Amino acid sequence: MERLQKVIANSGLCSRRKAEEWIKEGRVSVNGEVITEMGVKVSAHDIILVDGKPLPVLVKTYLVMNKPVGVLSSTTDDKGRKTVISILPKEYQGLGLYPVGRLDYDTKGVLIITNDGEFMHTLIGPKSNLKKEYLARIDGLITKEEVRTLEQGVVIDGKKTRKCDARIIDADRKNNSTLVSITLVEGNYHQVKNMFLAIGYNVKKLTRIKFGEVEIGNLSPGEVRELKPHEIKRLVVLSKFNLFNVKK
Repeated sequence: MERLQKVIANSGLCSRRKAEEWIKEGRVSVNGEVITEMGVKVSAHDIILVDGKPLPVLVKTYLVMNKPVGVLSSTTDDKGRKTVISILPKEYQGLGLYPVGRLDYDTKGVLIITNDGEFMHTLIGPKSNLKKEYLARIDGLITKEEVRTLEQGVVIDGKKTRKCDARIIDADRKNNSTLVSITLVEGNYHQVKNMFLAIGYNVKKLTRIKFGEVEIGNLSPGEVRELKPHEIKRLVVLSKFNLFNVKK
């Protein structure tokens, strides 16, 4: 027996959070009875309908994309803009895929895409300790002292960010800019950009180069590859046990 929202998410129809919303909205029934409360457990013999339709038979799929700039990290867009799902190869269309977390419209790099809701929740849920590494090209010449400030956490909207790792990769004095590596376990909205803004710097370009241990490799912008079984297992392990240690 498993919780209803987990079963719906595991079908690939949506994320677990979205499944909970649908249950509260009265869109889910079990054996003909509409369910509106959390905590209901179901078995493989129960008939589950969402909006009157049975759950899809899921072929679990796990991809990594080199997300290009100018593409939305979403499944659809009411303005007709390109999304990470719309640019997928034909063989991956119609599988109920969605991005794991988000990268900003003007941010590129590693993005995991799946239709496994439980897997997604493990990687980006509130208990996840999965590291994400970014390269940020910022306006100005940041100092080592300011980098240490970033590492200890900065206050954004009244809340202090968790500790992270950061280091200067390159200082371009001629063009007055710095390339900084920053590794986080958080993934709040515009987090990297807002962290640099908190200490007085604007981010010009942002690339996520690593998600857990998954890297872009030879993928061109917009290209995808399937994650290998050991990569999938490793992401789950790292999300649960890779506690963050900031270097001294």
